[in-house]
Amino acid sequence: MRSLKLCAYALLALLGLCAALEFCVVHAAADPAVVVPAEVAAAIADPARPAEQVARDAARRPGEVLAFAGVAPGDRVADFMSGGAYFTRLFSRIVGDRGRVYAFLPEEQLKNCVPAETAGTRAIAGDAHYGNVKVLSAPVGRFSTPEPLDLIWTSLNFHDLYDSFMGPANVPQVVAALYRALKRGGVLVIIDHVAQPGSKVRDTETLHRIDPQVIIRTALAAGFVLEAQSDLLRNAHDAHELAVFDPAIRGRTDQVLLKFRKPREVAAL
Repeated sequence: MRSLKLCAYALLALLGLCAALEFCVVHAAADPAVVVPAEVAAAIADPARPAEQVARDAARRPGEVLAFAGVAPGDRVADFMSGGAYFTRLFSRIVGDRGRVYAFLPEEQLKNCVPAETAGTRAIAGDAHYGNVKVLSAPVGRFSTPEPLDLIWTSLNFHDLYDSFMGPANVPQVVAALYRALKRGGVLVIIDHVAQPGSKVRDTETLHRIDPQVIIRTALAAGFVLEAQSDLLRNAHDAHELAVFDPAIRGRTDQVLLKFRKPREVAAL
């Protein structure tokens, strides 16, 4: 019994050390019993949401992933490469009148992509229902916001930074800009289509997929800490061989969900 108690004390001490140093990673399983905060549920139920976006909820699981992100009323949030504004609309209702949402559209995307890709974001720019949303545009490597942020969110876009239509971007420079825009203790959440292990950025242009280890290494190099990763959007039946727009897999791709944090304190040497 004494040995069991000692083990328990040792485990608690280790967890405390991890929290202090901010290097532990929590793996969250795809738990159907995830508690979705009331403000998130209300945002999802907002009747102003476009029907075509509501139809995607079953696949995108907004309640669970936004609960994982920890977004809350009053937060300052950036939806980085907000595209059709699926998540921008949800963030607007969650953060409420005391919060602020910045929907960021890179100039490279506006110049090189068909207008339909960003029509959703541009449509809400003057919509009073989303009065707490401000649409921003700049070269992707010069991303910034008027105030420090609680959360930066980017969904199914990180791989695009490596593609020709985006320059390609100087990705370490982009991630450094994200880091600077966050408050100390702020969160960066990245969702993206998974590529084959070890493929690095080989498939970003052709299959629109990325090796998750590339995302992790790039974020860590910028100073972020990987706090948690979730299996909520994983699909073991996806062989990572098809383009994400292939009808055989579209809407059902294996996706990584990563939560990084900007350290609250500078580590003492």
